[in-house]
Amino acid sequence: MDLTIKRETFGQDDQSWLGSAHGTQSTQTITLDVSTFTAGTHYPQGWLKSGLPLQKLAGGKYGLWVTTKELAGFLFTQVKAPANTATPVGGALHEHGRVIEAKLPVPVDAGGKTSAAGRIIFA
Repeated sequence: MDLTIKRETFGQDDQSWLGSAHGTQSTQTITLDVSTFTAGTHYPQGWLKSGLPLQKLAGGKYGLWVTTKELAGFLFTQVKAPANTATPVGGALHEHGRVIEAKLPVPVDAGGKTSAAGRIIFA
């Protein structure tokens, strides 16, 4: 048991990308494959940014969306990235609602928008 005193700094989660409260009460619990994200881009302060676009991976986990795949939704709240990217972490998937496209941390192209049509409204 580790009883040493530690000091941690927590940042503010930026959810300005949410276009409405619609869908925020029904996010889906998911497991993230952190190895699909880039440290300096997607979690520069050690936290995966909320609003990151996600895709469902073959093994059932979720990872960073790539343009050739279906957009499953967005990471609802920021998640602490583990030191070892092979360690899976839990998160919440925002898969239905309105998002403000200009405030997403990673842009979504036309193909991604088409694959999420009927679930996600891009404003």
